[in-house]
Amino acid sequence: MLFRLFNVDAVADYLNLTPADIEQRVKAHEIPFERRGHRLLFRKGEIDEWASRRIMGFTRERLAAYHDKSTLRTHAILPHEAILPEMLAATGMYAAMTSKTKPSILRDLVALADQTGLLNDPKTLFDSLEAREALCSTAMPGGFALPHVRTLEPYLFETSFIVVGRSVQTIHFGAPDGEPTQLFFLICCQDDRLHLHTIARLCMLAMKTKVLEQLRAAPDASAMREALIAAEQEILADQKKPA
Repeated sequence: MLFRLFNVDAVADYLNLTPADIEQRVKAHEIPFERRGHRLLFRKGEIDEWASRRIMGFTRERLAAYHDKSTLRTHAILPHEAILPEMLAATGMYAAMTSKTKPSILRDLVALADQTGLLNDPKTLFDSLEAREALCSTAMPGGFALPHVRTLEPYLFETSFIVVGRSVQTIHFGAPDGEPTQLFFLICCQDDRLHLHTIARLCMLAMKTKVLEQLRAAPDASAMREALIAAEQEILADQKKPA
């Protein structure tokens, strides 16, 4: 899976784009690619990195359009449009992280993931998270971050899940607006499409609901989980409204 190669049509389908979109990005050198004679090829690991950064940098309108498409594409993976009730691990919420640096936040998140019983290799996960942060911070404007592995390795996890941590004090995590971060969503996915859709879903929650404020004000981990699930229902209901 790590070395899987896409052609233009396959990568367009994978990214919910058209072949013309891909060819335009190749001409502008906006997407990682290789030339083999007259053929264009795309390495899956590089595309996953590129796609996650692209989604996290979307405007509100582009994010909404991508989210609509990815929602339809994940029906074969999860039977319901709501993904958080299943993916938010029951023991994967922590409302009082005392870490004060990026590496210690990542270690605490890995420990939290390990407590769920769904993580097979904590060290490999930590190393991959550090590699992803070295590439580009996963911190977002608004005080939240979406740490995830640099390259998907399905054997790391028993199933796909998310753990959520809230730090006692804000941490400088590398957000593009220069502001500190307090809320951390560690995304642990076995399936590549679900991975990208989960990033889009969490960004939608942050952009279109008040869930970040609610998470900061929540008295405990249980209230944080309830706020996330309610916020997801809010955007799904909004998605079904006539344009």
